[in-house]
Amino acid sequence: MSTLGRNVLRCSALTVCEAFFFCIPLPAQDQDQSVVRVDVNLVMVDATIKAKSGQIMGNLKKDDFELREDGVAQKIEVFSRDELPLTVALVLDLSDSIGPFLGPLRDAATTALAALKPEDEVALFTFSTEAELRVPFTNNKTAIANEFNTFHAGGATNINDGIFVAAKQLLPIPPKTRRVIILISDDVGTDAGGQGTRDIVTEVIAADAALYNLKIPGYNPPATLFAASMVPGLVNIRKVMDQTGGEIFDVQDLAHLDSAFSALIERIKTRYTLGYYTTATAAAGKPHKLDLRLTASFGKKGRDYMVLAKSGYYVH
Repeated sequence: MSTLGRNVLRCSALTVCEAFFFCIPLPAQDQDQSVVRVDVNLVMVDATIKAKSGQIMGNLKKDDFELREDGVAQKIEVFSRDELPLTVALVLDLSDSIGPFLGPLRDAATTALAALKPEDEVALFTFSTEAELRVPFTNNKTAIANEFNTFHAGGATNINDGIFVAAKQLLPIPPKTRRVIILISDDVGTDAGGQGTRDIVTEVIAADAALYNLKIPGYNPPATLFAASMVPGLVNIRKVMDQTGGEIFDVQDLAHLDSAFSALIERIKTRYTLGYYTTATAAAGKPHKLDLRLTASFGKKGRDYMVLAKSGYYVH
């Protein structure tokens, strides 16, 4: 178990209707089989802050933030930016429409992944009709990029299982890193797979990951686009991103692929990480709302600046 003097309590997205939570259980000998126990816990929140203009606010200090749990101000005990290592799951679309992009994607990945720190780890997953792990988590980013040369596009577009399988692989990793899933796809799903949006949101949050989307144009004839719009149960990618604190990076054409991929990597590197100790326990049985904002001198949240972060948790 990874600790910072106390157990780590990871928080989830919270909406009006639903919320999910993942915590680190005590060792097996200390567990009651029906109850997840927690001690005094550290709640961790990753966030990106954007100014009204859309520019990233990259020079904020701990004292610039206010963090509330259920309306009660919390003392921020942990504050960092690009200090904790990253664990990145690349999820690559290998359906027919992506074929022309595989070569350029390899080159873009080589450049973008090189910007990660030596201790950051990356794994590579692919999906078409089925999803699978191609390269387990490794520090060797060059090996990840080179693997793109071995792929051939073909089959359906099962985005649902692509995201779900990556989250499932992240789930057992000790909670000592910041986790990110990067979906590389044209987002035109043609197969809903075995998991729906709710299951995918649950799994991504349980893995304490944020979903980012490198959306590439793809080559889809009108008939394919129409057929995709009629498939029931396709994952709502926007909903998964919103509930996990991720973002979309839209690639307009091949000329902008390299810069978009590099910008995405830079974004995930420089998110703020904040933490506070909570007295919430598994016995609480109620949702806990998180409100992360800047101090009043920065203006009003949602009007003068935007916070991209998970918004709450509850303890099962």
